Amino acid sequence: MNNWFKRNGQHLMVIVLFFGITFLYFNPVFFGKTLGQNDVTRAQSTTTEINHYREKGETILWTNQIHGGMPTFQIWAPYPNNITTWLVKAINYSFPQPVGTVLVLLLGSYFLFCVLKLNPWLSATGAIAFTFSSYNIILFGAGHANQVAAISFFAPVIAGILLVFRGKYIYGAAITALFLALEIRANHIQMTYYLFLAILILVGIEAYHAVKSKQTKDFFKAAGFAFLAGLLAIAVNTSSLWSTYEYSAETIRGHANLTQNVAKTSTGLSREYAYQWSQGVEECITFLIPNAFGGSSRGNAVTHTNAVKALTEIGADESQADYLSKSLMPFYWGEKPFTEGSFYFGAVICFLFVLGLFIVKNRIKWWLLSVVILTMLLSFGKNMPLVSDIFFYYAPFYNKFRAVESILAVAGLCFPILAVLAVNELFLNRNKAELFKQVKLAFYITFGFSLAIAIIPTLFLSFKSSDHEAVVTQFTEALKIDKATGTAIGNAVIADRKAAAQSDAMRSCLFILIAFAGIWAFLKDKLNFNILSLAFLFLILIDMWGVDKRYLNKDTFMAKQDTEKPQFREVDRFIDQDKDPNFKVIDLTQSIMNDATTPYFHKSIGGYSAVRLKRFDEVIETHFKKTINLDILGMMNTKYLITTDPESPKLIAQLNPDVCGHAWFVNKVQYVTNADQEMAAIGTFKPKETVVIDQQYKPLVKEQQTAIAQPSGTIKLTSYFPDRMVYQSNAPQSNIAVFSEIYYNKGWKMFIDQVEQPYFRANYLLRAAHIPAGNHQIEFVFHPASYYTGEIISLIASITLIIGLLLAGYLGYKEWKSA
Repeated sequence: MNNWFKRNGQHLMVIVLFFGITFLYFNPVFFGKTLGQNDVTRAQSTTTEINHYREKGETILWTNQIHGGMPTFQIWAPYPNNITTWLVKAINYSFPQPVGTVLVLLLGSYFLFCVLKLNPWLSATGAIAFTFSSYNIILFGAGHANQVAAISFFAPVIAGILLVFRGKYIYGAAITALFLALEIRANHIQMTYYLFLAILILVGIEAYHAVKSKQTKDFFKAAGFAFLAGLLAIAVNTSSLWSTYEYSAETIRGHANLTQNVAKTSTGLSREYAYQWSQGVEECITFLIPNAFGGSSRGNAVTHTNAVKALTEIGADESQADYLSKSLMPFYWGEKPFTEGSFYFGAVICFLFVLGLFIVKNRIKWWLLSVVILTMLLSFGKNMPLVSDIFFYYAPFYNKFRAVESILAVAGLCFPILAVLAVNELFLNRNKAELFKQVKLAFYITFGFSLAIAIIPTLFLSFKSSDHEAVVTQFTEALKIDKATGTAIGNAVIADRKAAAQSDAMRSCLFILIAFAGIWAFLKDKLNFNILSLAFLFLILIDMWGVDKRYLNKDTFMAKQDTEKPQFREVDRFIDQDKDPNFKVIDLTQSIMNDATTPYFHKSIGGYSAVRLKRFDEVIETHFKKTINLDILGMMNTKYLITTDPESPKLIAQLNPDVCGHAWFVNKVQYVTNADQEMAAIGTFKPKETVVIDQQYKPLVKEQQTAIAQPSGTIKLTSYFPDRMVYQSNAPQSNIAVFSEIYYNKGWKMFIDQVEQPYFRANYLLRAAHIPAGNHQIEFVFHPASYYTGEIISLIASITLIIGLLLAGYLGYKEWKSA
């Protein structure tokens, strides 16, 4: 036991250090506070109905809480047969969030650096640099929990791949399968896709060297184990991946249903939407100088000295001036719509990365450089579209993703890897004179560039966005000031941006200078390597900590009760008196696609989801841009419209006079030949009388005539459960019933008197069916095979993974005992 502690003492000290750093940075969460995350707060509204049934111990896979109804696969689903579900739960229950994810980032990347055969303190340095890369911290603050969780598994997946290609076939494959399964379970396929691109390049480089060294047999053996590990990780996540794949085809990331006014790519997101958040080419300066482009759009880390002075000179008091300076003209001046902050990899890390390009001999350098170049080119999106467009139009699934700048999360791992490998090379390479020449060259490049920004910032940067003049004109008119004064305020904002960039440039100069001095001392034998490693650890921690606190600090945390949900309004109390189990509400005072309030309290037409159904999106885009179509709202059983009282500022609820109810019989059928005709038809029809049906469903209408007398009979909702809805019909003749529920044929089944019967799509996005004469029970049940059959496969794969891990552990134990 004493020998074990002796061998692993430093690793234990590193783990204690990680816990200490995490506690210090995120200590408010240990005292009952939570992050005031805008996206989490908004997303919570989508889970209202899900949580209602979870509290009863029931699981639902469909919710009517947002956008009229949608599957819960991309909101929340349990996946209990997936082993990684329980591992994630163990992490989340053991630590308050986001502490668990931070520790996974630290420990997972530490494992990777240990696999790279670096000493514990240098490994810890790399882990801290990656974990506290500003993008990760910004994601925590914004509430992108799934995204940062996916990023946290990047490093151990790569570690597993490296172990496989080093000949540790079973051990490496088991590690790869485990962490890749966790990576996929994080349910951020975009990040997993980007990781796959990096792994593909790594395998390609390994293949090149295998051919060059005539070791192709070993390469194919390693590739086979890695491939099997990947298949096992996918199999473990069958239920989630199958459900996601099946569902994504029906969402805004799927194929367009309309043929008119459709973008060049009709099988994914529009190019404009996907490229909306593209990294500016010049913005990569922020890797080295965080406020080169103003930091956050909120300007919360920028001193507004000149702008405040200019505004106080026209009569604003100091508090008003501070508020106006932030709201009139964002301090971020790049081309993104807005941003929570810049990609900052660290001044010290950038210096060491450049040094690594000169001195690292390991072929892993070429992998890291290739990945960095590719991720940067893809992140540019619309700002340098040549490479991005090739991927967008031709790479499988690439056009399903938006915010292309987020691929820089992969570069955020590559920079620290090469940086710490450079420090390690200082120890391995005994030619200190030659090394110092390369160190000076890296110093001149990074320090010199930072110094140039500090002294002559306008040599590289304009500090004006492309719409600068339009923004100045806008706030000039809003403040009712003359053009000269408006221009002066605009120039004051530019001066503040310039000052912020200069300040951060000097800051980077200081950190680079200290790092250079440390290397000089080591090469002159004034420091030993362990001390140098520790020095870099704390220097990088201080560097990253200082910038990260601009985006996530004590003010970001708040009491849990303040973040749970919006305040229950008087208008909500009024609507809540209606005990109908499944009517819809729309708030006309908010954007339909961004209403994060109404779904907290009611089943809503509004809401926020980046994976909403395509047909719903197309209806809103076509019929709700200029006006509100009450008939379409009525057919979706939108019973209440929240509006502003014309005589007072308070909100009121109005009954929709055209609401159709849960289900109804119609007396006229209008057939159309395609989606465009169907969309046009529902813009002018009366849904209580007419049903619009694509002619492909004509055989399912059976003997129904295209026009009949006013239908008699009734059909009522008698039981409501999101995954099971029961109706009772009573009619003297057969007829078509329209149901105010969203059509989704990847799991919904209809039963009449417990016998499955066909149903079809009507009115572009609803369900309809031919109901025979007489008394009948009609039941809609949501039972997607992608989930339930997928869970069986996930269980088998999870058991296989456990066996594989036990085998790897046993072989590792035998190797340890024989050592």
